[in-house]
Formats: sequence, structure tokens, C-alpha cells
Amino acid sequence: MRSRHRIGRRAGTVLLLPAVFTLATAAGANDRLLIRELRERLATHPSGDEALVLAADVRRWFVEDPRGRGATLDRPAVEVQGIEAAWAVEAAGVHSASIRLADGRSLPMIRVSGTSLFVAMNTFLDGTALRWSCVADGGKVLGDGRLEAFREPPEYTPRPDRPHGKLIRMPDRTGATYPGTRHIWWTYVPAQCNGEKPACVMAFLDGPQFTPFIPTLFDNLIANGEMPVTVGIFISPGIGPGGEGLIQRSFEYDRLNDQYARFLLEEILPAVEETVRLRRDPEARAIAGMSSGGIAAWTVAWQRPDALRKVVSWIGSFTNIAGGPTGLEGGHNYEALIRRSPRKPIRVFLQDGAGDLDNEAGNWPLANQQMARALAFREYDYQFVFGPGFHSDRHGRSILPDTLRWLWRDQAPSPRVSEADSSTRTPQVDVETGGHYPDEHGKDVNWAIQCKGAGRRITHPGPGPGRRGMIAQ
Repeated sequence: MRSRHRIGRRAGTVLLLPAVFTLATAAGANDRLLIRELRERLATHPSGDEALVLAADVRRWFVEDPRGRGATLDRPAVEVQGIEAAWAVEAAGVHSASIRLADGRSLPMIRVSGTSLFVAMNTFLDGTALRWSCVADGGKVLGDGRLEAFREPPEYTPRPDRPHGKLIRMPDRTGATYPGTRHIWWTYVPAQCNGEKPACVMAFLDGPQFTPFIPTLFDNLIANGEMPVTVGIFISPGIGPGGEGLIQRSFEYDRLNDQYARFLLEEILPAVEETVRLRRDPEARAIAGMSSGGIAAWTVAWQRPDALRKVVSWIGSFTNIAGGPTGLEGGHNYEALIRRSPRKPIRVFLQDGAGDLDNEAGNWPLANQQMARALAFREYDYQFVFGPGFHSDRHGRSILPDTLRWLWRDQAPSPRVSEADSSTRTPQVDVETGGHYPDEHGKDVNWAIQCKGAGRRITHPGPGPGRRGMIAQ
């Protein structure tokens, strides 16, 4: 599977829109260049028509124009595939260009013969996150951005020897919980779901962000016995009533009430059960989300632990986005709520990065660390992986196979993480610092991982050199 990752600087901060996430294409797709193919073609020093064809391919690849017409790269763009990155920029009148990285390195760009197109490539250490800038003729900055490089786990690769489930577009949902609001959604039904036994279920908020890779991952983990037979549900934020059709993402995700829990439990799950048998015990139900979807996933379990008890949150927005009438009623309150309330039977996995957002709603890295500390204080069954990344899904995706093994360890036929290794009877919090690494601005910061369990540690020490957060096996 190849991922597409484009992040550049934009003025201002928009809180209510989804973050920039990777967009995955099907494995084996041949409509775009692979970075290794680009490297091989450049190594032949193409000229004439061959160079013009390569330039057209690069333009089409970067700007997503399937016809390659009118494609321009007046600002530098970056593509990341696993731990490989490639840049491209059109720079007429420029003699030389380079990519300057926050760690102090400079990568020379190669001009495609007979064109004003410059390209550069680099292979990074696994777990790299940094800023970059494109500089022309030794001084003029043409543009800048950020990148994260994480190796893609093999579990995302389809295997012909594994049964394959089906991804099904469901009829749009307009129900009573959000009157006049339309939800677009899908289900994934595993091949092993034959109606004889009810299946577990896992809902994914911001559903289209997950549909490109979750079905294959579920296929492989279910076939290996590393997670139970599980139906996936992928729900987009609601489209509001009226001609404007505004997306109600923050309204549904960032508030701390039980409305979305009711929508999921009273409308979505019954609709799925019209065609698929589902287990109804809370240990068989999970929910996942990123950014505002991450806090929404936690809120569903927090409001209804009697119905759902497993949560995955990436770059969760445990900040004051939805402040309510007082301006202070947002997700930053969860730290105190967790500490002041009796422990609820929730298992939760948190992930965040040191380069995550910092704006008027709060500081995401700090908020997630405070959540982890509060969970530790109340002796929750939780894990927290904190890496060097930004507000994207790349780190979370790179560790999701192990995340799901840990999350479903009590339900999997052949778990690789056992209950004996992750007992909640003798809770313990471990914090490890794996040395230092330069952050996006070149500053030296620590990389920490926290986990709870019976003497277990996430033993992966950090992203440098070439490391990422991993759950110990």
C-alpha cells in the first residue's frame, strides 16, 4: 500500500475542520509513480522526449490531475511513501534548488532536462518528523512544509491466502438523534461472518479516512486469530439540514454529552443488525477516531461504558474546542473528570506527537499527556504512545496492528498480547525517555512512552535512530 502525504504551511488555524491525513491508494495501483521508480528513471539521465514524459508524469503524480493537463507546481510539494520522500517544484529562471531539513541537512534538487521542474528524494529513518524548506539559488525560499516518515506495517498488504471481507456503502442515514442531518456511512463485513455466531463491532469516526486500509488490516488480523471476527462501521460527520449542508463535525464530536453515543447505539448499530448478527456485550464493542474524532470516541465510552468499553484515539482533541455557553466546557475538562470520578471499565489507547497543535483551544501534546496521567491516577487499562509527529494519522497508522492486538487481547482466538501480560490487577505506569531527537524546529526534546500493565513496558525506546512507538510483544 502506498500513502499520499502532503502538508504545507497555511495562514491561520481552523479548528472545526478535519486535520490533514494520509490518503491511501489500493496496493498495486499503477496510476502513480513510486519513489523508487522516480529514482531509477532519473538515474538514466533522461533527455529530450524521455525527459518531457518524465516531467509530465511527475506533474500528474503531484497535482493529482489524471490527464496531466494544466498541471503546475508553482510551490514545492512533498510526497511520502513509508520512509521515502520526494519533492517537486516548478521554478523558471532558477539555476539551482535544494531542500533544507530541520536537522541541518541539505538535499540538492535535480532539474529534469529541458524543463523548469526540480525534484529531490530521500530515505528517512523510521519515525522521522521534521520541517523542511525549498531554497532556490542558495537563498530564496520557494516554500516549506512538514513531513512524517513511518514504515508501513506488512499487515496493510492484501494477501491472496486470506479470506477477504466486503466494504459496503450503506443507505444514507437521517434519524431522530440529529434531526434533519444526513450521515454517509459504510460497513465492513468479514468473510468469517457467516451468521452462526454474532460478531464483535468497531466503529470509526471520520469513516472515509479509515476505509482505505482497515478492511485489509482486519482481514489479516482476523485470519491470524489476533483479533476477533469484527464488523467495521465507518461514519462520516453529519451533513446539516438546509441548502448550505454544513458539516457538523465539531457539533457531533467535540461536545461532552451523550448525543453521539445515542446516535451510535440507538440508530447505527440496530441498522447494522438488520443484516449482520452482532454481540451486544460491551467488551465486544470498540470505537476509534482521530483529532476531534478521538475525543468523540472517548466520550461515547465515557457516557456509556455499559454498552461500549474499547477506545482508540489518535491525536485526540482533549482541548477546549467546544466551550459551550461559558466558553470553558470543552474536552480539557476530561483530566479533572477522570480524576474526580470512580474508574469506569474502559480500555483506551492514546497516541499523540510532540509536534501536534498548539492554539487558542489548547496544546494537544500537553492535553494528551494530562489525559494519560489522569488515566494512570485512576488505574485505567490504557496505553499512551507519544512520538515526534504532527497533527496527522501517520504515526497512529504505523502502530495500529499492534494497537488492535492489545485492544482485543481478551477476545482474540490467538492473542499475541495476553491478559497475563496486561493485567489490570496490579496497575503500573512506566515512562521511558529514549534519548533525544530534534523536533520540527531543530530543538532537542525527549520522546516518551507510557503504558499501564502488570510490570509491562513498551520497550521501544524512541524514534531515533530510526525508531517509532511500538507495543511490546
